[in-house]
Amino acid sequence: MNASTQYGTRLEWNKPAVAASHAVLAFFIRRKEPNMISRTPVRALLTLFAFVCLSVGTLLRTSSVAAAGANWPQWRGPDSQGVSLEKNVPVEWSGTKNVKWKVPLQGRAHSSPIVWGKKIFLTTAVEGAKVPGAQAMKHTIEGKEWRHPDSVGADRRYTFKVLCFDRDTGKLLWEKTAFEGTPYDDYHRKSSYAASTPATDGKMVYAFFGAEGVYAYDFNGRLAWKQDVGKLGTVGMGTGTSPVLFDHLVILQCDQEEGADSFIVALDKKTGKQAWRVPRKVQVSWSTPIIVRTKQRAELITSGTEAVISYDPATGKELWRGKGVESNAIPTPVTDGELVILSAGYPQKRAFAVRLGTLSGDVTDTPAVVWKQEKYTAYVPSPILYGEYVYMMTDRGILACIDVKTGKIVYEGGRVPVPATFMASPVAFADKILLTSEDGDTYVIKAGPKHEVLRTNQLGEPVFASPAIADGMIFIRGEKNLYCISDAKG
Repeated sequence: MNASTQYGTRLEWNKPAVAASHAVLAFFIRRKEPNMISRTPVRALLTLFAFVCLSVGTLLRTSSVAAAGANWPQWRGPDSQGVSLEKNVPVEWSGTKNVKWKVPLQGRAHSSPIVWGKKIFLTTAVEGAKVPGAQAMKHTIEGKEWRHPDSVGADRRYTFKVLCFDRDTGKLLWEKTAFEGTPYDDYHRKSSYAASTPATDGKMVYAFFGAEGVYAYDFNGRLAWKQDVGKLGTVGMGTGTSPVLFDHLVILQCDQEEGADSFIVALDKKTGKQAWRVPRKVQVSWSTPIIVRTKQRAELITSGTEAVISYDPATGKELWRGKGVESNAIPTPVTDGELVILSAGYPQKRAFAVRLGTLSGDVTDTPAVVWKQEKYTAYVPSPILYGEYVYMMTDRGILACIDVKTGKIVYEGGRVPVPATFMASPVAFADKILLTSEDGDTYVIKAGPKHEVLRTNQLGEPVFASPAIADGMIFIRGEKNLYCISDAKG
């Protein structure tokens, strides 16, 4: 993905670059001989011009890289892949060591922190008292009324909030109540009503609470707009998909129940008005779509049980489709810009790679499907594609390293030191992969063709949300606290 679009910015002449060019011109203007420019040898001028261009280019690249390092603007980071380009990120911490700050969090949530500049944004759901007579929507599976035994929540009053913290101190800057009342549907008792990670473009923060709506706040906490996208049924398991941003749009994958009313929708960032909406006959899912910018075009790629579908993110027009993951669609797709890998882990394990380009129609059982795997995948955590390998992880933290181009198994059966379960998705930086367990232990894995656990960092608090990396710091949302991990030496 192009750096100028990857972080929601345009590559343009910034102030340092303009200042540099002005300084060169001023050099000649200040000379005693006013005709110096006209008398300067052409080769010298060309050399000087090349130097200015190189300096300006360096300034632009530096500015872009700095912006990238400072921000983790959505679920799984700048391009939804969980990968940071930073090098100065800490690899050792505990509940006290290398903890720059720690702040308590109210409510319950599995949404991840996002970071833009000096601000961190989170969502949370605060449980209230039971409401007599309140209950979730009725669910029907194959014509029969059905309720999951682990469904809870809709019989209580809840407050859904958006929070903003200072990145360097952990100070709460503002909190806003998006919704108060009894929710439309239940959620799984192990999850939360605030499971969707918000997204930001550096100007606004977009938070999604399923049937309770989408909310857009500016960086000072002013509500710009809210939008009801419909009464979304999730078979009592709650909402898991997070918003993704494309140009002027906020895009939401809204799969529900048995698929009769599923859709994907794009809202205008400034107004919240619907830009496009496309129905999709795909049963309820919890996967977040991704934007992939290939050499040919931009694609919005969605994972689903019955179908994997790619759309034009600007219009919602379907580009291509293929057979789905045939299981609960929860993991986010991963991509290297040429291939996209879709996966699911329950009730069946499925993973397959599709080569992108100018695909159209149904690509099932065509050469576009490069490889398939039927093991190693997780129910909840997403895989991670880092370098030339994709790392599949089961919910027990058993790793397989797969060559992304061929699907060849490089290693399998890589284990963490102690039995553990995982809900957080892995993140990677500087040839290291972080796996954070529900116990709050983060295992630092060496990236590459040989499995090696470099160290274990014990936070001492359960963790269900995925970490964020920004400006040399790791932000981890625990069950009760938000942590900023920072290497004191850095």
